[in-house]
Amino acid sequence: MRYGGVRCVAAGAVGALLLGAGLAGGQAGTAANPVASGAASAQVGDEKRHLFGGQFDPRAPEAEPAAVKPEWAGLIGEFEGDQGKFYVLEDEGKLMFLLGKSDFETFEPKGADVFELPGSEPKSSQTVTFQRDAAGQVTGVAMGGEIYKRKPFDGPNDFFHITPLKPVEVLRKEALADRPPAETGSFRKPDLVQLNVLDPTIKLDIRYATSRNFLSSPMYTEARAYMQRPAAEAVVRVSRKLHALGYGLIIHDSYRPWYVTKMFWDGTPVADHGFVANPGKGSKHNRGCAVDLSLYSLKTGEEIRMTGGYDEMSERSYPFYPGGTARERWHRDLLRHAMEAEGFTVNESEWWHFDYKDWALYPILNLTFEEMEGEKP
Repeated sequence: MRYGGVRCVAAGAVGALLLGAGLAGGQAGTAANPVASGAASAQVGDEKRHLFGGQFDPRAPEAEPAAVKPEWAGLIGEFEGDQGKFYVLEDEGKLMFLLGKSDFETFEPKGADVFELPGSEPKSSQTVTFQRDAAGQVTGVAMGGEIYKRKPFDGPNDFFHITPLKPVEVLRKEALADRPPAETGSFRKPDLVQLNVLDPTIKLDIRYATSRNFLSSPMYTEARAYMQRPAAEAVVRVSRKLHALGYGLIIHDSYRPWYVTKMFWDGTPVADHGFVANPGKGSKHNRGCAVDLSLYSLKTGEEIRMTGGYDEMSERSYPFYPGGTARERWHRDLLRHAMEAEGFTVNESEWWHFDYKDWALYPILNLTFEEMEGEKP
């Protein structure tokens, strides 16, 4: 998803438009309630277009944004109330307010957890107060007489998970008893190789070999990362280029047997099917031409934080999600630029998921890792 547009002058309290006149029926707001204000619309101008995916500039590959101020890190997120939703994000060292995909304003610090949103008319500014629980975690925002609750998201050391529609072992049994869809035409002979064997600097964090995944249960008996050889060699080239900038690649998944794709589909609520592949068509993972990956620091060995967590079924997973910090968006965009330069395309719903250009030349496979190892001399 790409956002952006032309710039208009904000009016009213913060010139915010009603979050999608289509979402809330187009009712007008007041200066006391900027989120519900319909006085005028404003859209992000060209100078802010980088918020929506262009943060990394290949002409200045070392221009990494500064880290967000520690006291602001806990304030960033999405907040939602009866009048709509808005983002609190960081950009260019400033804490920003973004309404929907449109109005963009700067918070002016006034005290601990207290900010002011300027207005275009005299005395039209608004006081914004962040609310915290007993543990010190931000739970909401008070503004214009309304309370906007913070949307709950998993923290840096957590992982996204759902309650599967069936027990995992039932899903596994049913999927193993089924067969992949029949395909016609000619395909290349599969030549799956392990990424970390080609390049030992590539780290593995295969979430589906653990319980740290969205189904909270291991799918694989061992952590392996296979891809078709041309795709694997392209990933290795990406890895080597990123080394010059101080980064390595960490793999969360790559080749995936078809039966696991079926488990994902059958275990996921229909409303979230946009985040999982339809087994009736097969997945590019099943062909050995898709990879889920992220960056890690060569200096510290730690995984780089992005705008959202791996396998999270929310808009934070979109490759052009506008929220988070400038540094998070920059790293996400750096990864995308590096992968695209070697023939990969980012998935429209997942910043971590990349498909290799020749995926259609390979068949859907259903071999387990154990079966693949058993075939080797």
